[in-house]
Amino acid sequence: MNRTKWLGGAAVVALCGSAPAMAQADDDEIKERAREGYYIPSIKPAIVVSASRAEGVPERDYTGSVTVITSEQIENRQVRDIADVLRDVPGVAVSAVAGQTQVRVRGAEANQVLVLVDGIEVADPFSGEFDIGTLQAEIGSRVEVLRGPQSALYGNDAVGGVIAYQSADARAVPGLVARIEGGTHDTVNGAARYGAVGERWDAALSATVVSTDGQPNARGGTRDIGRDSYTFSGKGSVDLSDGLTLRATGRYILTEGQANNEDFTPDSSTFGLVVDSPGAGFENEGLYALIGARYDALDGDWTHDLSAQIAAINRQNVTPFGLALDIESDRLKASYVTTYDFGVSGHALTFAADYEEEGFRNVGTFDERREIENVGLVGEYRYVGERADFTAAVRHDINDRFADTTTFRVGTGYRLTDTTRFRAAAGSGIKNPTFGELFGFIDGVFVGNSDLEPEKSTSWEVGFDQDFGQGAATLSATYFNAELENEIFTDFPPPDFIQSPANRVTDSTQQGVEVALLARLGSGFSFTGAYTFLDAEEDGVEEVRRPDHVASAVLNWEAPEDAASANLVVRYNGEAVDNSFGPGFVPTPVTLDDYTLVNLNARLRLTRRIEVFGRVDNLLDERYEQVFSFVSPGRSAAVGLEARF
Repeated sequence: MNRTKWLGGAAVVALCGSAPAMAQADDDEIKERAREGYYIPSIKPAIVVSASRAEGVPERDYTGSVTVITSEQIENRQVRDIADVLRDVPGVAVSAVAGQTQVRVRGAEANQVLVLVDGIEVADPFSGEFDIGTLQAEIGSRVEVLRGPQSALYGNDAVGGVIAYQSADARAVPGLVARIEGGTHDTVNGAARYGAVGERWDAALSATVVSTDGQPNARGGTRDIGRDSYTFSGKGSVDLSDGLTLRATGRYILTEGQANNEDFTPDSSTFGLVVDSPGAGFENEGLYALIGARYDALDGDWTHDLSAQIAAINRQNVTPFGLALDIESDRLKASYVTTYDFGVSGHALTFAADYEEEGFRNVGTFDERREIENVGLVGEYRYVGERADFTAAVRHDINDRFADTTTFRVGTGYRLTDTTRFRAAAGSGIKNPTFGELFGFIDGVFVGNSDLEPEKSTSWEVGFDQDFGQGAATLSATYFNAELENEIFTDFPPPDFIQSPANRVTDSTQQGVEVALLARLGSGFSFTGAYTFLDAEEDGVEEVRRPDHVASAVLNWEAPEDAASANLVVRYNGEAVDNSFGPGFVPTPVTLDDYTLVNLNARLRLTRRIEVFGRVDNLLDERYEQVFSFVSPGRSAAVGLEARF
């Protein structure tokens, strides 16, 4: 533990004493390297696509808190699971067990964070969550994390923020790219991508495969918890005429794996603990698709976008005694978005209308399909000036089950000098009860509550961004404060103590500080860091799985002409509270110890087209628990080869 605390402290000191780095090469340098044959994932300006219902907002003009994880960062850190790199984002806490990886933003629950994949809402309507552990990092992909409520733009789910994953289109990553690696625990990880570009069209196909025998996740357990995950995706667009573009994207994800269960056998010495459970496992299957058309009128000043998307998810959980859960859920959504940009004046107006229908069926139990429909109307105003920026959005949702609701967001930014910018934002969020909370049923274990009310949140934040050394370093700091009403929690009412959700009568509060630093250190070195302090309580009691302190430090080195690179990543997770359940299923608070993870990776370019790489995750073989009594993986290593044609 002393080693853990020392490394954690070192990470925090590094964060507070340096400035994150990530300064990107200018366009001329990037284009020159591309002409020389070196792979450059993107030469586009930093546009935050998810920050507006229009076509996006330049990162430097956004009035809230956002982190963009570039394709270069994902490539350099050899990220394979997107959940891992989210640990490097301020305000984000990740906890993972077999079959469910949860992401909490600013203390909000995991099902209060909207996840978009290529613009598609991917959360399971049954649970309200997307298992982000099934989202593999495709070649050329990037991630945006908006912190703070975004319900004024997206409606239900976006209380804590938005995580938007974007795969690369064929124009950003043309040709064929393939990667294969093998590692400890019989792990095989492969990815392939092909992009083709024509004069008026582009198309890309991608596939990733992960297979591992895994490691035990029960205290003293010997049963390896492995998984196999397959992702196939495609996207493309075609310009039918000047100003009219059609686009389409699709994705299929299948994840199968083993799992261990908690022991709730009366009088057992391991009651309430995770134990080896041969025969227990899960299978998650998801199919997602979107088609859209965009028309630019008045020389592009007035845009119209019409889209339709679907998500179909099936989840099965098995136990040693057979099938325990078989859920089918789906979502159909249609959207129309129109924006008028007033040009040099800096003003823009957007109107959006969403129709959404979600459905759910508990196969083999009641086998009755449940549906909820919602219509959302959005108005958004944006102003970008030389010194000042301002945004305002309001949304009215008409729901056929819950009361109609109106949410808002306002934000402003002001450049006090060319290197100092202050910003402030406030907004509200809404989270409707999920199908599982309303109608879920597992005999003798769980009963839904159809009388639940939506959760409602209001929050505000203030922050600043400071540049140093003509852009060589940037320091950002933000204070945030949020209050949640009608929080849904799991109750165990006597005499049967069967789980059932209920609304709390007291408020939940979240407040904290986020710090991000970016710096180019010279001689090929760069540094990025993040630190979060969070105080999340419900009626004075600390919320579970929300560590008070989270820090991350990444030191990157790149050789001239991209001939080689190396990355050292240090991630610190402070103590957190979780619940254990003893006899009578009374939740008892327990403390999860803090831990520090160290990852090291390197790559070497053999030719312009071929490179070799290797990495070690959890280099110090730290033993830790992200969820009570679920032991997380120890040290692992991998080596591989990547080729581009």
